[in-house]
Amino acid sequence: MPKSPLPFDLGYRMPAEWEPHAATWLAWPHEATDWPGKFDAVPWVIAEIARHLQEAERIRLIVRNRAERTRAASALACSGVSLRRVDFFTAATNRSWTRDFLPLGVVRRRHGRRELAAVKWRFDGWARYPNHAADEAAGRRIARRLGVPTFFPTAAGRPLVLEGGAIDVDGQGTLLTTEQCLLTGRQARNRALGKAGTEAALRDYLGAERVIWLGNGIAGDDTGGHVDDFARFVAPGVVALAEEKHRSDPNYRPLHEARERLSGARDARGRRIEVVRLPMPRPVLFDGERLPASYANFYIGTGAVLVPTFNDPSDRVALGILAELFPKRTVVGIHSTDFVLGLGTIHCSTQQEPLV
Repeated sequence: MPKSPLPFDLGYRMPAEWEPHAATWLAWPHEATDWPGKFDAVPWVIAEIARHLQEAERIRLIVRNRAERTRAASALACSGVSLRRVDFFTAATNRSWTRDFLPLGVVRRRHGRRELAAVKWRFDGWARYPNHAADEAAGRRIARRLGVPTFFPTAAGRPLVLEGGAIDVDGQGTLLTTEQCLLTGRQARNRALGKAGTEAALRDYLGAERVIWLGNGIAGDDTGGHVDDFARFVAPGVVALAEEKHRSDPNYRPLHEARERLSGARDARGRRIEVVRLPMPRPVLFDGERLPASYANFYIGTGAVLVPTFNDPSDRVALGILAELFPKRTVVGIHSTDFVLGLGTIHCSTQQEPLV
């Protein structure tokens, strides 16, 4: 039996985050154990994200039931969010990190029109948390809700695992990821595929014609090496990379090695990668645990760039750098010192739906 054509064969590619969005998907937080002692602050962070995004794109919010919808609507309205800009979607979830369990949008141009499809990778709780089935099911339901062609990546008859935070793309065929997350780490996804097989899958389903491999992720990251905590495309051929200047810090070596790899890399169109250095905040600790605080976990909305901040002197430096990189967008800091206790911040909790 002939194989069905894959997204790349059909002309689809994953667009860059700075390309226009129809909406941003959020999920109302409810897993209080992810933020011990600080959960009450977390829904207000989600409301603040929605407030800054609403003018340029719709907000699509996942809630578990009618009661949660009522609570969310009240918090959004109190925060200045117009409920006319919000679409509610009811689905059970385990956590609120939509970046990782929702489908990834891919687009193509056909007959002069831009068309959307969805790629729903399997979500396995970052190969770490056993309670992930509701998130996986919610991702599948939302793929159906989008009403567009949906692809479920497989290899040798087995579903392939990938999260949106594990990759970053320039929209022109280049993809960033880490060896720790996909190839070598204790939580490595699809390890049996190897490097060549992983690159083939990223090409077939996301249009990644060149993969730039970085090494390890940052300290405190429970996902096992997500790239969106430290290295992000900000324009074709340009990567914002977190930099740790203190040699004794555990992040110094992986970030230094990432800069060395990027300095010798070329993208899918043959351009040398330009590296823009973002500072790292001072270590953020809770009960002795290092948390993955990083300005690189920003989200590029259609009208605004939302940046996690940590009551740190480097906050204003990071905001200034990103404001220069995105002069046509409003760059806004979102206080995330409590939020990062959940081991993620702004980018982890958002997922864009491309505009067609």
